[in-house]
Amino acid sequence: MSKPMLNELRQEAATTKRLLERVPGDKLSWKPHARSMSLGQLALHVATIPGGLCHLAQLDEFDASAANFVPATPNSRDEILAALDGSLRAAAAYLNDLTPEQASATWRLTLRGDELFVIPRAAMLRSLMLNHWYHHRGQLSVYLRLLDIPIPVIYGRSADENPFA
Repeated sequence: MSKPMLNELRQEAATTKRLLERVPGDKLSWKPHARSMSLGQLALHVATIPGGLCHLAQLDEFDASAANFVPATPNSRDEILAALDGSLRAAAAYLNDLTPEQASATWRLTLRGDELFVIPRAAMLRSLMLNHWYHHRGQLSVYLRLLDIPIPVIYGRSADENPFA
């Protein structure tokens, strides 16, 4: 189970890095809307999702009331890229060592003692780590488009790049 997910992580990491490399360091505080995360906050969130969620996956239960949902603000694109590297190393190490028994074990999300959901750890990794990562990566591509930053190839061609030409 963990080997296919590890392969997917590595493949998607290259795509994510291409996108994060486009984040302009002088626009980190830019927001498309007053209630939105800033470009820097979103980029740092995208960079840290794999490692952060693998850290939570090591627990049998997580109480969401202990979470800090205030996104951190990076000082530079280099900080974002360094965070991605560290996050990917942590996630790859976890997935590489994940046994089938651990993957199929139950993982719980609670809120002050109330159970929100119970799923196999592998499903938590698929949903909260990978799918969540892709969701925010797509959001980041929209931020970049709104700033008129060329979008790299993600899946197939983009309006700015065509790997098939």
